[in-house]
Amino acid sequence: MQRRTLLQLAAFVVMVPTTGMLLSACERTKAAPIKLGSILSVSGSAAFLGGPRLKKKKIYVERINAEGGVLGRQLVLVHYDDQSDAIKANGFAKRLIESDHVDLIVGGTTTGSTMAMVPLVEKAELPFISLAGAVVVIEPVKKWVFKTPHTDRMAAEKIYEDMKTRGLTKIGLLSETSGFGQSGRKEAQAAAAKFGITLAADETYGPKDTDVTAQLTKLKNTPGVQALLVFGLGQGPAVVTKNYSQLGMAGLPLYQSHGVASQQYIKLTGTASEGVRLPAAALLVTDKLPANDPQKSVVAAYEQAFKARYKDEVSTFGGFAYDGLMIAVNAIKRAGSLEKEKVRTAIESTHDYIGTSGVVNMSATDHLGLDLSAFRMIEVKNGDWSLVK
Repeated sequence: MQRRTLLQLAAFVVMVPTTGMLLSACERTKAAPIKLGSILSVSGSAAFLGGPRLKKKKIYVERINAEGGVLGRQLVLVHYDDQSDAIKANGFAKRLIESDHVDLIVGGTTTGSTMAMVPLVEKAELPFISLAGAVVVIEPVKKWVFKTPHTDRMAAEKIYEDMKTRGLTKIGLLSETSGFGQSGRKEAQAAAAKFGITLAADETYGPKDTDVTAQLTKLKNTPGVQALLVFGLGQGPAVVTKNYSQLGMAGLPLYQSHGVASQQYIKLTGTASEGVRLPAAALLVTDKLPANDPQKSVVAAYEQAFKARYKDEVSTFGGFAYDGLMIAVNAIKRAGSLEKEKVRTAIESTHDYIGTSGVVNMSATDHLGLDLSAFRMIEVKNGDWSLVK
């Protein structure tokens, strides 16, 4: 297996602010810079996802340029904040393509923002690596679209595997009405029978709801329900968790999706999240991984770099941005040019890339390249993440 460490993986440049203007540093280079488009939700409801991704891009853009760039050219990140608004994401994608003339795009924080960008990149035939979670991003396969986060389908299946080991077969489903939440709901429904799971109740909540006790009360009172599964992003799942605790529902095991795989979730929920389980990337449990784990050195180096720069806890969301950047840069190197079809083909042929999300092996029929082994089932114990044995 070809191992790639943080030092071997090329990087990106100093960050461009949300205005999308190019940095003057690149004007000092003789060769034209490589323009990397970025649209992230740095503000708005999905800021906890987009913020870490922007920080991580900044670190590695600077590092790569300091090491000489890629193909002898500096990298410039042309970035826009879509403010967690899919309509704005569409407008910025159009600007990146038609005005900024970027060479590829790594971004798209949410499923909604990503899907608003997809028709534009497909029409422009521009490589696009999304950082959104829903399986709809890559299924059906779209020629120019790839992604790095585990899918909602994978999350549902990993959760159901764990439920089976605990003898939990009758559950209540609570999904957010966001694009991610509804895609997760669909995948949870579709995968249930395969794992012998019965959905005894099915409720939804809005991403801006400040109270979901009504829905939780219905789930609590549904005869035979043995556990709860929540699909959502941002503040919503934290509200659900606190309401769950307030209603005294600790007797029903609570599962969240990878949409809350961040220390921020624990900070928002406090003791209410104790015992909550979810599937996540190895990055959240770096210090708990065995020494022979192929990801351990990669995620440890990633964590060290992030904490040294920002004095803050890492999140899996920043890790997805790191993987997207590294996959893009490695593809440009292998392609030996910025010719879009060559870069696209190189991304599609990514093989044995060890990143923060897992070991990636893409193909013409798989524009993600991860399997269930890339997910670790984790649980909140004593206010921290722990590996479920």
